[in-house]
Amino acid sequence: MKKGMLCDLPARALAEKLRRREVSAVEALDAHLQRIEDRNPALHAVVSVDVKRARASARAADAALRRGDAPGPLHGVPMTLKDGLEVAGLRTTLGSPALDRVATEDGTVAARLRAAGAVIFGHTNVPPWLGDHQSNNPIFGRTGNPWDPRRTAGGSSGGAAAAVAAGMTPLEIGSDLVGSLRLPAHFCGVYALKTTEHRVPLTGFFRLPFPAPRSVRIMSTLGPIARDLGDLEIALSLLSGPDGRDTDVPPAPPAPPERPLRELRLAASPTLPGATIAASVRRQVERIAAEAAAAGARVETRLPDLDWEALGALFGDLVATITGIFAPDSELRDEQRTLAWYLEALDRRDRFIAAWEAYFDGVDALVLPAAIANAFTHRDAGAPLDVDGRRVPYWEIARPLVSCNLTGHPALAAPAGLDGDGLPIGVQIVGPRWSDARLVCIARALEQAGILPGFRPPPKA
Repeated sequence: MKKGMLCDLPARALAEKLRRREVSAVEALDAHLQRIEDRNPALHAVVSVDVKRARASARAADAALRRGDAPGPLHGVPMTLKDGLEVAGLRTTLGSPALDRVATEDGTVAARLRAAGAVIFGHTNVPPWLGDHQSNNPIFGRTGNPWDPRRTAGGSSGGAAAAVAAGMTPLEIGSDLVGSLRLPAHFCGVYALKTTEHRVPLTGFFRLPFPAPRSVRIMSTLGPIARDLGDLEIALSLLSGPDGRDTDVPPAPPAPPERPLRELRLAASPTLPGATIAASVRRQVERIAAEAAAAGARVETRLPDLDWEALGALFGDLVATITGIFAPDSELRDEQRTLAWYLEALDRRDRFIAAWEAYFDGVDALVLPAAIANAFTHRDAGAPLDVDGRRVPYWEIARPLVSCNLTGHPALAAPAGLDGDGLPIGVQIVGPRWSDARLVCIARALEQAGILPGFRPPPKA
């Protein structure tokens, strides 16, 4: 096999070749470094690379196999992580000069991946403080979309999604507080799993260089980005469960058995109350619903019965509070700085969670748009978007995504097809809390039936 072809394999397939010693870990690493050299200048997706440490890890992985040591599920597989997930010895910036430093220890994600044998060699690009739907910062510049570099790869896990789509890494881990995993996956045509809140420890993520309480204890999650559903499963199994440091994380439930499509109860909604959704995006949700019904699934068009305007307002208030409570210049209302307001807000959040859980009593999963439109051209943050000739506020792009952040529900973003301009369209599959593994099974059933197309590489990839 040519070295360049190694970059097109899913992580699990590459791991199998490494276990069989058909290729060495050093060769796999060098192939991905060459792919980065070839494609990263146009995309600016991979931003910090530690070749020396990575080569040492790859040589150690090869030596372990020669000794006959039992390999882990990612033994020798090279991969990157989103900037902000700490990797010992690797530059970490979170896109801001104020946070630029070298990490002194692995966070839980990096430590668990290393224990599984992964060779972590770099970070991928993000917006400053992870606070935008585009990945553009004053340190590394702007990340382009592998399908069209004039367009954004999304944010804040835009570098991660672009690197996976372009074959610069087979697997990535990103974060999702405002759709930051699912939006870039939709824009770049890859898979992403926004995990159930508190499923994956946040230890070593977004660590500030000065002592400060951890204020973002709800709504933010970590999860994988991949070109393959099996890779999502591997990453989910490796990353889930308590680490003894993030005390909000309970033991993860066991994976459910596979179920055929004809036994699934699905719901679909091509739009959401108050949202402007591009026709090309709506059509993919409608197509999936129709084809799933034709294949034997029970499909209905129904959303949870709740106040969507109030849900959005509560989400906005909580995001502003948990990210800005310790910033003296943050624009919070006086009441948002009080414990009473926060507890009352959590009470309202609990009621929204309960409404969603009651909805899922009769539905295995809900298929929704993964954004209001496809990847837009680069622009200043806040500049309006054009959606089918309508002028739409910039921050509306992630409107279909944030309900799962508010309630902590898992959501899987999956490639669904292409629009008339040849750009990827994704959908998200949402399920009850802790149904992360089941969502992967549902996506696989749809893929096996030919309803979801699976990953396809960008034209120049």
